[in-house]
Formats: sequence, structure tokens, C-alpha cells
Amino acid sequence: AQLVFFFFVQSEFTGGEDGMHGIPRGHLLGMIDLNNNFNMYYFVLAVFLGCYLLVQRIVSSPYGQVLKSIKQNEPRAVSLGYNVNRYKVLAFVISAALAGLAGSMKSVVFQLASLNDAHWHMSGEVILMTLVGGMGTLLGPVVGATFVVNVEYHLSQGALRDWVDPILGGIFILVVLAFRSGIVGELQKFFKKNLG
Repeated sequence: AQLVFFFFVQSEFTGGEDGMHGIPRGHLLGMIDLNNNFNMYYFVLAVFLGCYLLVQRIVSSPYGQVLKSIKQNEPRAVSLGYNVNRYKVLAFVISAALAGLAGSMKSVVFQLASLNDAHWHMSGEVILMTLVGGMGTLLGPVVGATFVVNVEYHLSQGALRDWVDPILGGIFILVVLAFRSGIVGELQKFFKKNLG
């Protein structure tokens, strides 16, 4: 990540330290004007729902079941005849495609691509969102992302704006030590225990 960051700093096509500004939104299918924030909101919502349903479909497919078996016991998956490396590469390609789509959507919405998007801190933030929301669930990263972005926004508006990173670090440590299942996992445990 740091190598990519320095490559982008020195490249002309990225705008260097200034980033890329004035990225046009254009028209969707030549009909829907994405310069209208209302239209842009619903376009992003549709893309998000489409990606969420796609990931849900992939996880529940036979391919997703093989990925789960590789995660639980890779030698057993190998002994059953699965080409583990092929499944891992395909999972990497799918995740990279979704991350690329998310990055391009962010650039179009804000009409800029800053150098911060290529910094290693962004990768750590994605991991933090997943851990806070709950690994092993589809809803967990969505809840985690909502939580982390809101915490960052509200802290940066107040007197604690210089303490955003240490506070997020403290939340990360707290989740890892005390709430290993994340927000969604802990809620699932609570409802199973009390309603199950």
C-alpha cells in the first residue's frame, strides 16, 4: 500500500499531492442527470443494494460454500479435490472489483480523488469497520462502516477533532478484547440468548 501511495504521489495522471479534482458525474444511460444530488443518491443506493445482493448470492452459492470450507479447514478442502489457489484468486478478484467499484463511486459522488484514498490508513479503516460491525456476517461491515464514519464525522466537528485516530484505535482495541463478534454478532448472541 505504501509503494502504491508513493507511486501515486509522483505520477502526473493522479495530480500528485493535489489529487484529481472536478471529476464529472455525467448522465446515467444518457437519460438520468447525476449532477442532481437526489438522482446521485438513488444511483449509489441502487449500486450498493445490487452489490450487497450479489455478495449474498455468492456466499450462499456452491462457490461460497467451498470458500467457507477453505477458511475452516484448508487441508480438508485440498483433500476433497478443490483447487484452493484458484478459489482464493477468484475471491481476491471479486473483492478487488467491489473495492474498485466503491472507490470509483466515492470519486464520482465527491467529484474528487484525493491522495488519502491511496494511503495505507484507508486499508486499516476498512478492517476496523469490518471488525466493529462483525466478521462472518454480511450485515456486519455495513453496520461497522456506518458506525465508524459517523464517529469520525461527529468527533471531527467537535473539540476532539485532534483525537479521532486515538479514539478509533481505542474502539478497535475494545472490540478485539471484549466484543469479538462485533456489533451484529453481539446483537445476534443477545437475541438468541433472550428470545431463542
